[in-house]
Amino acid sequence: MSDAGWDIALENIPICILDYDGVVHHDAVYYRPSEGIFMSEPGHELFEWSAILAELLEPYPEVKIVLSTSWARMRGYEYAKTALPEPLRSRVIGATFNNRDIQKLDFDFMSRGVQVHWYVRRRGLKRWFAIDDDVDGWPASCEQQFIKTQSHLGLSEENVQEAIRRVLEQL
Repeated sequence: MSDAGWDIALENIPICILDYDGVVHHDAVYYRPSEGIFMSEPGHELFEWSAILAELLEPYPEVKIVLSTSWARMRGYEYAKTALPEPLRSRVIGATFNNRDIQKLDFDFMSRGVQVHWYVRRRGLKRWFAIDDDVDGWPASCEQQFIKTQSHLGLSEENVQEAIRRVLEQL
């Protein structure tokens, strides 16, 4: 169920706003109708670094996940949620894109940072952080909550993992 159907306020729930490509796996991900979504970078696989995030979040069972991946926008929320391996999948409560709240075209014209900031403001989030490899449009007010990954390394980088640990301790 997406957050639009929740009867609880999200403002005090700790939220990880999560991108996929360049975060939980290498960013060389493509879609073809005949193949579906696939990894085009040799030696890499979809969701190869998701276990790292699951391990980092394990001591924090109250942390929920909101998807900011283009998978949710292009393939749909349920598809994007189902693609994410457990135990992360069970933490997912919504996505930054919801066609009941905003037109697809309007959302597509926003940078990733603006999309996330718009969601945070709309939902009144107070305890949140975002993990993304897309640096475009992040407002200065979100700088402390934004954990930047390198597109080809994602969560495999020790400094990214340490940044997540620090944020979780303060969340």
